[in-house]
Amino acid sequence: MIETMTIPFPIRQPCPPGACICGRERLLAADGADLRILRLTRQEERRLLERLENLDSLHDLEHLQRRMYEQLGIRLHIAPGFNEVRSMRGIVIQLEEQPGLCRRTRQSIPAAIRRGLAKHPEIAWRLLDAHDLLRDA
Repeated sequence: MIETMTIPFPIRQPCPPGACICGRERLLAADGADLRILRLTRQEERRLLERLENLDSLHDLEHLQRRMYEQLGIRLHIAPGFNEVRSMRGIVIQLEEQPGLCRRTRQSIPAAIRRGLAKHPEIAWRLLDAHDLLRDA
């Protein structure tokens, strides 16, 4: 007899079969697995992406990074690329591998951040300054 696990919060619906390699089912089947990522329903994902697109400051971006880790377990790294940073594409935005994080979400979070940085280039300048790229020698 298979026991069904009850989760005390609404979870993301599964992706269509063969459309994603997120490992949602394996995550649900694993004992003691970190299920926080499953709280990111499609509606909550839309809210997160909208929030990332409408950043106010570097502090706001850093706050969102902390909250994404605390609430969802998503580790997000944002830093200038190894080569010259001539556009928002020169800023590296990486999500650590995480079971249950949908392929589409892995692509949409960095894209939303880039759109937010494009709307407010001063945030990108502060990011570069935080990594000593704009300081005087």
